[in-house]
Amino acid sequence: MAMTTSHMPRPSFYNSHGIRSSQKPSWFRAQPRTKLNPSVNIKALAGVRKEYIVIVGAGIAGLATAVSLRRLGIGSVVLEQAASLRTGGTSLTLFKNGWRVLDAIGVADNLRGQFLEIQGMVVNSEDGRELRSFKFKDEDQTQEVRAVERRILLETLADELPPETVRFSSKLAKIQSSENGETLLQLTDGRAGYVPVSPTKVYWFICYNSPSSPGPKITDPALLRKQAKELVNNWPEELIRLIDLCPDETISKTPLVDRWLWPGLSPPASTGKVVLVGDAWHPMTPNLGQGACCALEDSVILTRKLADAIKSGPTAVEGALRAYGEERWPRVFPLTVRENLVGSLLPWDNQLVCSIRNNVVIPKLVRLGPVLEHTNFECEPLKA
Repeated sequence: MAMTTSHMPRPSFYNSHGIRSSQKPSWFRAQPRTKLNPSVNIKALAGVRKEYIVIVGAGIAGLATAVSLRRLGIGSVVLEQAASLRTGGTSLTLFKNGWRVLDAIGVADNLRGQFLEIQGMVVNSEDGRELRSFKFKDEDQTQEVRAVERRILLETLADELPPETVRFSSKLAKIQSSENGETLLQLTDGRAGYVPVSPTKVYWFICYNSPSSPGPKITDPALLRKQAKELVNNWPEELIRLIDLCPDETISKTPLVDRWLWPGLSPPASTGKVVLVGDAWHPMTPNLGQGACCALEDSVILTRKLADAIKSGPTAVEGALRAYGEERWPRVFPLTVRENLVGSLLPWDNQLVCSIRNNVVIPKLVRLGPVLEHTNFECEPLKA
């Protein structure tokens, strides 16, 4: 059985850009896609090696799947094309459903001790006027929201795996299926807002509309800082001070993209013994903070399906992967659309539309309950 994770081209339906600060790019880059087979030959320069489960891509979904499998007594190998964990990136928000998964795989308490719990949110207009404020536990006493550094999340997951599980500098070049059911993996070795992360760190971001061709990519941190300040030069001084206080190396810019899984038009979760997990299947815009949460959900659901299939024999794997896709599609498709629509509410330039948004839609029509209902996700602990 092979589980692999990689990247694939995806259409962008959300034409915005984000300038962010914390670590580096790129929170919204497609995360793993996961592929499976009963027996996998890994062919590299050193020769051919057989493995039973292979995960290609040491991102959130890839590592969480490896940890989930280990909790059920199933070993795996994780192949990562980089020379080390892809610890660059910003912070990401984990809501209750993400923490349920981290509890189930036994790493949540380690992370909770490092990051502040966010009590609520305040929505302000461009001139600093408060439009609406929410407290999460007023709506749901079980809600839990924390901003977590991507680097620490990945390192925490990787630390749960045996030595040599994650094999770096292992770039997937090609996948081939043989007539006997084995798989050969050929490798080439070699808007604006801010969120408290910890007592000494804040994650801020600016989302703005961009033309379809935004021009050459800007990587110079000094130019990114200048551009960020120009975008909010009339906004509250508090936000501008945050931009000034950030070290150059923590500022990055990345496009926001998603994929709507239209029935019959989008790639299925699995083809044969190959299955997609996380952003490889359903990249989302960040407006509801569900990209990482859904990747974590994917990992435990796929693990349970695979564990049952392994007990039944290799022929059950394809059915398990189809069952995973059938269970996850009704969850991730509407949530991807919802993330996009929520984001579309905010970055308007038309003054009349902005006035209606600021004086009617946000203060009087937006309710916290529907915004949080997607975070309801039950997940029992994984035990062998």
